[in-house]
Amino acid sequence: MKKELPNRREFTKSLVAAGMTAALSRYAFSQEEKARPAEGKKALFVYGGWKGHEPEKCRDIFCPWLTAQGFDLEISDTLDAYLDAEKMKSLDLVVQIWTMGEITAEQEKGLLEAVKGGVNIAGWHGGLADAFRKNTEYQFMVGGQWVAHPGGVIDYRVNIAKPDDPIVAGLKDFDMHSEQYYMHVDPMNEVLATTTFNGNYAYWIDGVVMPIVWKKVYGKGRVFYSSLGHVAADFDVPEALEIMKRGILWAAGCL
Repeated sequence: MKKELPNRREFTKSLVAAGMTAALSRYAFSQEEKARPAEGKKALFVYGGWKGHEPEKCRDIFCPWLTAQGFDLEISDTLDAYLDAEKMKSLDLVVQIWTMGEITAEQEKGLLEAVKGGVNIAGWHGGLADAFRKNTEYQFMVGGQWVAHPGGVIDYRVNIAKPDDPIVAGLKDFDMHSEQYYMHVDPMNEVLATTTFNGNYAYWIDGVVMPIVWKKVYGKGRVFYSSLGHVAADFDVPEALEIMKRGILWAAGCL
């Protein structure tokens, strides 16, 4: 199901209205400028699931940007988008925000086979790592699964773990006021950022260092994940937005 997208000027106006100009001016997307053009690359943006993660608002942040980068973009609000095997094989990138919910065996196969065959995937927070809780092969692909966010929405620190990686290069440690995700994670993940729990809400996890941004492969496909982005306003934090955009470009083979 394709959606109308605002043009680049309208999108810029929407950023100004949302108070996100700091994200544009502070970093000027320096890594985007180094990125290879996305023209000719096909992307599928799939959104839905639990409404609390604001999939529509997140769509309206990232889809105009994907189009501005040159992606040939299709937007779908149904998991049936994964059923067309030939179309899935033709893609360069899938971006998914679909928290919880259920995926049929056929839909899951369509997605997993595409990524295993070389289609890349990126996503954030519960939209990628708390989707389809019954599906362990899907979790194997993502590289992690949310299990708790002690204290709910709290203040916490994000620490850059691999500053030489282009996805986080030039970024400093920063603060978030959001859900601090406690996750079960794959040891093969290449971890780019972490957070440390203080035990205020679950004393037995005091001092635990948790991966929150990583990249990995599943078969021939690239996988990028950031646990930042509980709601759309979390991307008002310039670093959170920058990391997600760079991660998408990396997944697509542009960075």
